Amino acid sequence: MYLLMKRICLLLIIALSLHSCNLLSAAGITSGGQPTKEAPGKLTSTTANSAENIDHSAWDALLKKHVNANGMVDYNGFNKDRGALNKYLTQLSSYSPNSDWSVQELLAYYINLYNAYTVDLILNNYPVESIKDIDGAWTRSIVPVGNKKLALGGIENGVLRKMKEPRIHFAINCASMSCPKLLDEAYTAGKINEQLDRATKEFINSDKNEIGKNSVKLSSIFDWYKKDFITTETPTIIDYVNQFSTTKINAGANVSYKDYDWSLNEQ
Repeated sequence: MYLLMKRICLLLIIALSLHSCNLLSAAGITSGGQPTKEAPGKLTSTTANSAENIDHSAWDALLKKHVNANGMVDYNGFNKDRGALNKYLTQLSSYSPNSDWSVQELLAYYINLYNAYTVDLILNNYPVESIKDIDGAWTRSIVPVGNKKLALGGIENGVLRKMKEPRIHFAINCASMSCPKLLDEAYTAGKINEQLDRATKEFINSDKNEIGKNSVKLSSIFDWYKKDFITTETPTIIDYVNQFSTTKINAGANVSYKDYDWSLNEQ
């Protein structure tokens, strides 16, 4: 009887473990076997030391044409240029990233991949008031990469976040008003550090945050992904924000978080 109960318990543990793995996969947080090189503490922009250097000029042209200075998107315009967008998406999906790619090339690739396929997702469901109205927006495997398919959530959580570069949170765009704005240029390995700095500074000093010396009301991004921003160099959220904020926050300042506006970032 004891051995039987022990076997039952073991089977339950295995079943629960498999269920947990399935839940993780369904939540779109797995990498799908993609390379996840960790970014160095001081990232530099370079096209050197990479087995692949991708031309993102097609995406750059589309962004310059259909995204304004405030990051608002002309989805009708993108729809009229659907052929050019589809050609770029096909180009991206034809690659199979590997560990021979530089960390700079990987960052630029996956950020552009996330942003371009998010625009594609909106167009496929347009008109729509919010990305949250789209079933499985972040969990369905809708992004082909080589011979695999990834979820948007997998690109964010399973790949980009594992690269230990917290500035990616201000580079990827979830098509919503409270999101960091969609940059009106493509990310490239040759400019990646400067672009990530620009995106981070613009977001932190925008109206997406309310920053004072003794009290701050930050975007919920800093709450949801808190552990990504806290390191030995920046042991608190205030320490992280102070690196980029034009208003320096006092240690011990009151920190709260803003409600998130998921309405579409449409011009």
